[in-house]
Amino acid sequence: MERMPLETQTLYAELVEHLVANEAHRAIGHLPGCFTVKRVKGKRYYYYQYSDPGGVVRQVYAGRKSETLDRMVERFHEGREAFKPDAERVQRLCAQLRAGGALLTDTSSGRVLKALSDSGVFSLEGVLLGTQAFSVLGNLLGMHWDHSALRTQDIDIGSTTGMSIALPFLKADVPKALDGLEMGFLPVPPLNPKHPSTSFIVRGSALRLDVLTPEKDPGRGDPVFLPRFNVAAQPLRFLDFLMADPVKGAVIDGGGVLVNVPQPARFALHKLIVFEERPVTAHAKGMKDLAQAAQLLKVLMDERPGDVLLAWEELRQRGSGWVKRVGNALTASSDEYREVFEKAAAFLELR
Repeated sequence: MERMPLETQTLYAELVEHLVANEAHRAIGHLPGCFTVKRVKGKRYYYYQYSDPGGVVRQVYAGRKSETLDRMVERFHEGREAFKPDAERVQRLCAQLRAGGALLTDTSSGRVLKALSDSGVFSLEGVLLGTQAFSVLGNLLGMHWDHSALRTQDIDIGSTTGMSIALPFLKADVPKALDGLEMGFLPVPPLNPKHPSTSFIVRGSALRLDVLTPEKDPGRGDPVFLPRFNVAAQPLRFLDFLMADPVKGAVIDGGGVLVNVPQPARFALHKLIVFEERPVTAHAKGMKDLAQAAQLLKVLMDERPGDVLLAWEELRQRGSGWVKRVGNALTASSDEYREVFEKAAAFLELR
């Protein structure tokens, strides 16, 4: 791996800031619906009208028509128009980043992530996981990763069953977003025919989307339905640690997509944990886990050691089993990662 040019790092930071500002600016303008005025007993009232995922038209009372609400509705319409020049600026930044050597996402995956973003998945606290997130973390840290750790068309989206914010009329319909792409996405039949699918694939392609959620009931792997995404998710152990307090990043393909990704230190330690959980038949994935953990730890211990310590302290509080898994993974590496893992073990006082 090698460091990106400073100019590229600066452009990427600008892109993320611009996308975050756009998201805040268009938060009202891109709500799925419109304001309408209803007259009741001679007085006029604003309602927000929208269609829920089932196609049923709903109305939410906003208040009696007034100058204040008139200005809010005006900003609502302005927000939709104001986004057009912002999109042009994003396109220019992404072109500069491609020329500057930033890590890019393949076109197909980029289309899927854009559709999920437009549907509201990341606004509603969905988190991009897996190798796609690892690529985003490389851009955030200004690093070119070893390409062997980046090869995948798997897209993993994580979400908890609850939300930290209450937006009852906002929904992100994942199956509808995939259908709208007209790429041929099909749900993967579950092993238990009574369970809903938690994965989608494109026949004849390596492209795959998996929806995941933290495991709440140890030993029970039944899919959990996520109403706000209109899709079921597969519960996984250790995912709550990975997804806590995510950070903003940008996926770059033809344009830029604002996503949530795990904190780099949590991502690295989580990769060490799941390495221990991989069966022998998943050896290749296990090697990728170690490769991604090693590259992240090397950068973080040199430049952001405090981040590693904070994540490690929380992990230790979760029990000796968690600590043991990390220790075992650090001693299971090949010569390629031995130096960085020995340094990590000493840094974490595991030896």
